[in-house]
Amino acid sequence: MRNATKRLLLVEDDRAIADLVKFHFTRDGYTVTSTPNGDEALILIEEIRPDLIILDWMIEGISGIELCRRLRRKPATANLPIILLTARGEEEDRLRGLETGADDYVTKPFSPKELVARAAAVLRRVRPALAAETLSYSGLEMDLAAHRVRRDGAALNLSPTEYRLLRHFLEHPGRVFSRQQLLETVWPHSEEIELRTVDVHIRRLRMALGDPNVIRTVRVVGYALDCGTPKIAHSLEGAT
Repeated sequence: MRNATKRLLLVEDDRAIADLVKFHFTRDGYTVTSTPNGDEALILIEEIRPDLIILDWMIEGISGIELCRRLRRKPATANLPIILLTARGEEEDRLRGLETGADDYVTKPFSPKELVARAAAVLRRVRPALAAETLSYSGLEMDLAAHRVRRDGAALNLSPTEYRLLRHFLEHPGRVFSRQQLLETVWPHSEEIELRTVDVHIRRLRMALGDPNVIRTVRVVGYALDCGTPKIAHSLEGAT
């Protein structure tokens, strides 16, 4: 069974290698965006919100290693899966790449099939929900391939923003996210949007789901997908 659609950003300045990698990942079900430039990669990350980055060490603009370092410093991309792709095969270089924050390190020449397999392994380890065809939680079911959502078997009609918001919650059930974190993750151009926009879409999503309790409000902190009422929820909500 082919993987559910995932967004891959490929940062590689060798056209032949970029085309080869794009071909194999597209065939495996990924949506691939590529650029040869590290500076442009920073812009694309904000626009497409990739699930995975394959990053060449030596690229145009800022280097791959510096790009990796910058992404690890930002809260919104600190946990973004990164595979470093490079001709540097010395142990010292591999260690430097991993210490900078790369999740895996692949040296050239490489097998495209092995790279796809390594990408799948990184996603299973770092973001296990992405390895699944379907996300589900307490009666909610999201079919990532068909782009459909059901609750207790009944189809739901969600807007694109509501879908992205629910998908993010389903990938991290029970975890509390601040409004700023949701803004940076769900909205491509968060700098142009006010925080209260998050509240508006949370209300709309709750209405679409038919249950205001599915998404819990944690006072002062933010929101969480949490159908239960664990004790920690009361302690958090009372922490003002």
